[in-house]
Amino acid sequence: MRFLSLVGNSFGCSASGERLVSAARDGDFQEAKALLEYNPRLAKYSTFGGRNSPLHHSAAQGHHEIVSLLIESGVDIDLRNHRGQTALMQACQYGHWEVMLTLVLFKANIHKKDDLNGGTALHLAALNGHSRCIRILLADHIPSIADFYKLIKKRSRRVDGFVPRSNEGNSLYEIINRPADGGLTALHMAALNGHVDSLHLLLDLGAAVNKVTVEDGTTIDLIGAGSTPLHYAAYGGNPQCCQILIARGANIYARNTKGWSPLAVARSWHRDWLEEILSTPPQDRVTTLLSPYLCRPLISVVKIARECGWSGEPPQNSSDPCAVCLENKCTVAASGTAK
Repeated sequence: MRFLSLVGNSFGCSASGERLVSAARDGDFQEAKALLEYNPRLAKYSTFGGRNSPLHHSAAQGHHEIVSLLIESGVDIDLRNHRGQTALMQACQYGHWEVMLTLVLFKANIHKKDDLNGGTALHLAALNGHSRCIRILLADHIPSIADFYKLIKKRSRRVDGFVPRSNEGNSLYEIINRPADGGLTALHMAALNGHVDSLHLLLDLGAAVNKVTVEDGTTIDLIGAGSTPLHYAAYGGNPQCCQILIARGANIYARNTKGWSPLAVARSWHRDWLEEILSTPPQDRVTTLLSPYLCRPLISVVKIARECGWSGEPPQNSSDPCAVCLENKCTVAASGTAK
């Protein structure tokens, strides 16, 4: 009888867990809330083989209310699925910045690497062109010192991807230029897929414009090791990405281990429209404006939210653009009293 009771409980937990997974995936907040009130331990449930937990499903689908509910129920915020991915990675992959803002507020680890190609949440955000996600990921690491962006611009003209002399900015530099398997950086990935805004933002924050890939890891590299982001932009075929990289100091004559220059890469994949851009050396570096995603101090928004609490109610009588998306009226507000 005791054995049957244990088996029955096991099946009961499994059934409830699957219901929670379905609720998390479908965005059924009331169902998820009822299940977690009945058994808070369900927050830690994962499907057979650890494929995906309720947290992973809700993050991937953009259900930030359920993500918050699961966090409040004690879920491991950095839980990995069968691919080694965290909920933060999945939110970045699909561009759900509301979800990832919640995860970042509760100190989700942005440094975790997946088991597929050693990529981080930043790599996934850059690969898919989610600039808002990049900005939120790096909010805690942007030094709050005067003229920081001018300092980046000034030093990056001297060397490729500077490392600040003081500790200010070292963490930011390391995170942005952290390689996945094969030496691929977030800048390589943004350049490959032609994500102009993300590429622009990464450069504004100090991404190394001439960082090269290596012969290592599981990444299949058709271009060849020793390739710069400009090689990848040439393969991707986006003229604006190529122009911005060259303006920021990318070497148009750099050759990878196959002996290919960015122009040779463009010719190999018939990107004829890039011929002039990649063959003409710039006489004067084009001065590009800072990315629009840098114009508001998000770091202060995140700090206020952590210290004073977070609510889903918009501030009253506010016509300012949202500090996160910079487009719509703000729909998220910090509540409470600052000390």
